[in-house]
Amino acid sequence: MANTHPKSQTRGINPLYPLDLVYRRAGIEPPKIKIVQPSDIPLPYQSLLVHDTDMTLTLERHFGGQVTLRSLSTFTSGSSYFRRVLLVQEYSGQPVEMGAIRIKLGAFSDTLRQKILQNEIPLGRILQDGRFDYSSRVRAYLEVTPNSEMMG
Repeated sequence: MANTHPKSQTRGINPLYPLDLVYRRAGIEPPKIKIVQPSDIPLPYQSLLVHDTDMTLTLERHFGGQVTLRSLSTFTSGSSYFRRVLLVQEYSGQPVEMGAIRIKLGAFSDTLRQKILQNEIPLGRILQDGRFDYSSRVRAYLEVTPNSEMMG
């Protein structure tokens, strides 16, 4: 989960934002979620998830091919675009990651913004192909009991 976040009264930061918001906006009950520490994530998932590089490219290297985007829900609020997606293996359609993100559209050129809004290509690949300099920061690692929507 990425980008800016609202303050929470107990921790200062809501680690489920924007995941909680996109589920609420879609009117869908979120799956069962538990926050976990990076050291508690078992191998091989730890090497796939706990790093400071692009998630899309890490998944593509691991699975030996491109991952594609399956959009679950999207909405715009002000200058921010929110989306909840599955990244799926291109060759099998098998889901490999679920995520939610807030994207500040004003940070991108018209060309990149249009590609983002088309919801066809994972953000990491759009940014890399567009030679956009960026960093990615994980807010929380989650243990999720998948619901039927997440299974593809």
